[in-house]
Amino acid sequence: MLSKEKLERINTLAKKAKTPEGLSDSEKLEQKSLREEYLQNVRSSFKNQLKTTTVIDPAGNDVTPQKLRDMQNRSKMH
Repeated sequence: MLSKEKLERINTLAKKAKTPEGLSDSEKLEQKSLREEYLQNVRSSFKNQLKTTTVIDPAGNDVTPQKLRDMQNRSKMH
């Protein structure tokens, strides 16, 4: 999870980017770096959630896609 300070900084930079003064070059680099870190965190959390997901049809059969099962099996091995 991203720290509260980093999330606040992302929001601060986003607000400043919308102002007439905009962001300096160093702030643009910082914003890009923080956004990438945030996206990596979101993707990682989503993958972890998928690893515990099972798809069941209305008849009660497990219809989890093979690609998801393969991912779950790989994570069990590590």
